Amino acid sequence: MAQVWHDLLFAHWPVDAELLRPRLPPGVELDLFDGQAWLGVVPFRMSRIRARGLLPLPGLSASPEVNVRTYAAAGGRPGVFFLSLDAARRLFVAGARRFFHLPYWRANMTCRREGDRLSYSSIRVAGRRAAAAEFRAAYGPTGPVHPARAGRLDHWLTERYCLYTADRAGRPLRVDILHDPWPLQPAWARIEANTMAEAAGVGLPMAQPLLHFSRRVDVVVWPPRRI
Repeated sequence: MAQVWHDLLFAHWPVDAELLRPRLPPGVELDLFDGQAWLGVVPFRMSRIRARGLLPLPGLSASPEVNVRTYAAAGGRPGVFFLSLDAARRLFVAGARRFFHLPYWRANMTCRREGDRLSYSSIRVAGRRAAAAEFRAAYGPTGPVHPARAGRLDHWLTERYCLYTADRAGRPLRVDILHDPWPLQPAWARIEANTMAEAAGVGLPMAQPLLHFSRRVDVVVWPPRRI
């Protein structure tokens, strides 16, 4: 798959590692920074979603998304582990669940940009298995691009080029991802509603989140592989 990711807000909170470890598939370990686990809520927009070498399909090639993520590793390779992912397109949600074994949910979503200001809203569509989840915020960058440096927390949180998940039998899978290093910027955010982590069973601390913004990356995603 190939796609483009736009206008990402990385909002991160330190959380109790013991809330996250039981969620990981066998063979995948929770990754910590100086002994601390982190959880992120990341809203953004996707465009030009397509199989590599093919043109995007009209009406199916773009969607907002908001995901809840923590950080994991297997075989010494750092990656991302998603607790949930919400997107607006029904077919995209169904395809990602079936072929990538990711916990996607459909949501009613809007994302508007006015200059450097983003207005974002996501309300998960109610269903038999879907826990209620909402995210509403305004956000944007506050300064120029500063590439993350190895060894620092911003680099540890963002420079990860695979994700981990599990198939229906619980066997661990890795999905490799390729893009240029994140063009990170400092960010502001006014978060009006955020029950995304709570819906995934993880409470967030009252502290203000650590915020970063990124305008765009072009992404290639490989099929899942057993690990």
